[in-house]
Order: sequence, then structure tokens, then C-alpha cells
Amino acid sequence: QVDLVESGGGLVQSGDSLRLTCRTLGRTMSRLGMGWFRQTPGKEREYVGSINWLTGSAYLGDSVRGRFTISREYSEKTLYLQMNALKPEDTGVYFCAESRLTDGSNQDEYDAWGPGTQVTVSS
Repeated sequence: QVDLVESGGGLVQSGDSLRLTCRTLGRTMSRLGMGWFRQTPGKEREYVGSINWLTGSAYLGDSVRGRFTISREYSEKTLYLQMNALKPEDTGVYFCAESRLTDGSNQDEYDAWGPGTQVTVSS
């Protein structure tokens, strides 16, 4: 059983940067991957990116590739999402999640989720 806690969200202007942090409370022995997802009211939750916890190999969704970076601090059990060149369409609640099965984009294979942090990008 792990608890995930996101932080770092806020209100920014278009073109600004933010760094989200996801801290883990609990053990990570069975962890294979960590992911970032986001959701806007009225839309389905969207894959942002993910990382293989052991190797550090990172993957990003098409809408954020080239602007966002995922990284992790293995010893601190902390996941990061660096978001640059933010756009209004990046607005949403950002969730981190843990998977024992995947380091990819299938949300159904993530079984621990944080409560989310709000990111709002004004134009």
C-alpha cells in the first residue's frame, strides 16, 4: 500500500513553467512504472507521460512532447513533471499514479493514484 501526494500546481500564464512533484509514502518494492495523467471537467483523463521506475526511461504523450519532461529521484521515491511553454489547453488536474504492471499509457494498469494538483494556465 502506497500513498502518493502531488504538489506544485498553481495558476500561471501562457508560456510559463511549472514543476510538479509526486512524493511516495510507503514502499516501492513492486513498482514498475509511474505516470502522470491530467483531467479537465467534461473530458476523459488523459495520459501525459510515464517513466520506468527502475531504468528511468521516460515516455511522453504527443500533446506535451518537447515541452514537458518526466524524471524521478529513485532514492527519494519522488517523481517530477517539468512543464515548460505551458498553454491554456494544459489546464487540468494532474495526477500521479503507480503501476506494478506497466511503464506505459494504459490507465487501467495503474493501481495507486494521488489526489491530484490543479494547474491553470491563463492566456
